[in-house]
Amino acid sequence: MIAIDTNILVHAHQRESDLHIRAEKLIRKLAEAPVPWYVCYHSFIEFYGVVTRNNLWREPSSPSEAMDQIAAWRESPSLRILFDDQSMFNQLSQLVVTANVRGPLIHDARIAACCISCGVSELWTVDRDFSRFPKLKIKNPLV
Repeated sequence: MIAIDTNILVHAHQRESDLHIRAEKLIRKLAEAPVPWYVCYHSFIEFYGVVTRNNLWREPSSPSEAMDQIAAWRESPSLRILFDDQSMFNQLSQLVVTANVRGPLIHDARIAACCISCGVSELWTVDRDFSRFPKLKIKNPLV
């Protein structure tokens, strides 16, 4: 199971990103393939928060543009959305204590916990912070 992190979704959507073209091609390829690909529910929420932030982009997405993008990805017949279950909190607790997670890194820990709890074999991300969670194999597909 391959899951896609928030930052790759952001790069695929945000034309200002230096990685936009590569990320957009990657997501399009996944969306059009018959093999399932996975995104944690929280990654869509985090995506919305990042692409609509005024202080990050010259032209941030409007709320409707961000939601339309999420809706477009959700139309992919091969996309599977991962949700928390009861075991996820125990996994999250272990990760935050072991990795000494503080502040905003809790969002990465939550994605890692969701992936681990749902049996994801590899998380595709450009964020090196996930190396704090050795239980989860990570790969940067945009290099």
